[in-house]
Amino acid sequence: MPKSNLTTLCYIERDGKYLMMHRVKKEHDINKDKWVGIGGHFEADESPEECLLREAKEETGLTLTDYRQRGIITFISDRWQTEYMFLYTATGYEGRIGECNEGTLEWIDKTKVYDLPLWEGDKIFFRLLEENHTHFSLKLRYEGESLVEAVLDGKDIAAFSLT
Repeated sequence: MPKSNLTTLCYIERDGKYLMMHRVKKEHDINKDKWVGIGGHFEADESPEECLLREAKEETGLTLTDYRQRGIITFISDRWQTEYMFLYTATGYEGRIGECNEGTLEWIDKTKVYDLPLWEGDKIFFRLLEENHTHFSLKLRYEGESLVEAVLDGKDIAAFSLT
């Protein structure tokens, strides 16, 4: 069965930092060498929250206790199938961080996130999270690794500035 094109992405927050994963462990990884949140593909009949909680447990060992959906990201690429990501942040969790087989987990200061190797569009949603947008729909279209289109809540934001 092909992988679902529905995914979750979560940034766990603590003391002004995000828990991020440096994707260095999988061979054929579209996120290879990039820094991303935790999450993954839906399994059959899962809701976004069920997927979020399962993936958080699998990748970090943590059980999320306080989380909220922040937006939906339509990720379009000329190399892979279109993906619909349910973006979450989490501020409550139980347990201890364990070993992750997909990458290295690290707490990254929110002010240093933009200095990491990220997908260009990730910088847009980090800004939206910083600005505390209640819920957004962000469409990101890539050609190779280049972001060629960004649409926020149905409006083109090609002129979106990160400065």
